[in-house]
Amino acid sequence: MNYILFDDKTRSNLLPLTFTRPVSLLRIGIDTIQEKWEYFIKANTSFLTEEYLSEKYPVKEESENILINGSVIPDNLLFNEINKLNVNDLLVKDNWIIAGKLLKKDINKIYEVNTVNKKEYKNKVIKVNNLWDIFTLNGEILKEDFKRLASGKKTEKISNTVNVIGSPDNIFIKPGAKLEFITLNTTNGPVFIGENAEIMEGSVIRGPFALGEHSTVKIGAKIYGPTTVGPHCKVGGEINNCVFIGYSNKGHDGFLGNAVLGEWCNIGADSNNSNLKNNYASVKLWNYNEKRFIDTGLQFCGLIMGDHSKCGINTMFNTGTVVGVNANIFGTGFPRNFVPSFSWGGAAGFSIYKVDKAFEVAEKVMQRRDIELSETDKRILNKVFELTSGFRNF
Repeated sequence: MNYILFDDKTRSNLLPLTFTRPVSLLRIGIDTIQEKWEYFIKANTSFLTEEYLSEKYPVKEESENILINGSVIPDNLLFNEINKLNVNDLLVKDNWIIAGKLLKKDINKIYEVNTVNKKEYKNKVIKVNNLWDIFTLNGEILKEDFKRLASGKKTEKISNTVNVIGSPDNIFIKPGAKLEFITLNTTNGPVFIGENAEIMEGSVIRGPFALGEHSTVKIGAKIYGPTTVGPHCKVGGEINNCVFIGYSNKGHDGFLGNAVLGEWCNIGADSNNSNLKNNYASVKLWNYNEKRFIDTGLQFCGLIMGDHSKCGINTMFNTGTVVGVNANIFGTGFPRNFVPSFSWGGAAGFSIYKVDKAFEVAEKVMQRRDIELSETDKRILNKVFELTSGFRNF
């Protein structure tokens, strides 16, 4: 059977992170949503996403296809129910679509809830609907991912220099990982360390926590779970309930809390974000779909940063700040709590970050990881520049 992960209307609520990727490539828990589905399916999946993303993330169509909502977290019950679908069946929950089995000619009917046979799913479904879901749901999903990825598998030995608080059975270490003279606390959740990752001496980490392959926790870091650091990242300082999708750095002192960073981001030394308002009120967050700030219902909400964005040293982010794609922030004072894509500046004011200059930086950053900024990537970023032009009223 051919499986396709499709983006539903949730995608617009997940901007700016989904400007540059399908929804199912968001990381939550240990791995991405796509990787979770492929674990259950035991096969590769493709994407039904925005047209401008489809060159990099194409859809593969067969005569019969199972389409699965890319914002839904899989489990055994749900996967088994999806596999029971007949052609022209939709599996729905509260009038939104979980999955459907459709012929090639009917694939776009996955968005038409009233045109095919509907089957109501009665069990619980975890769905990523909003930006803040990524960090608020991260602990629950990370614990389930740990069971899936670590259960029955051989872990590397924990060094005698590692101070373990709680059960060592809740620590899983993949080959090539290095961790010496650190403290791991598994009282509140597990710790998962990816291949060739490193936790440097003096670091103190409380689970639930996941560290992706080839990522580094720098000397003396203080990390509170639930936190996920994706592959090829460097992190340090104080981190609380954050998700790094991958290839991003917060390598120095400073606080990051209740935050999500895309790929190829960099947080300058001694930068901080507020995650709690002085009046303890509910935090509002910019929503691209509504074109306004909406109430998250959360008391704690920090920074959301899109791909390729950077901030200079000593940057201060207000509670509930959303930074778009390819923004470059620097200077004293608090920048505004919505920074549009391709912005250059800070509290003193912004100007347009020219695309060619942004590409120069991106190429240099990616070359350090032996990855090329492809022509396809450039076309995607150019499209993001066009799509976000109306927000840059400088």
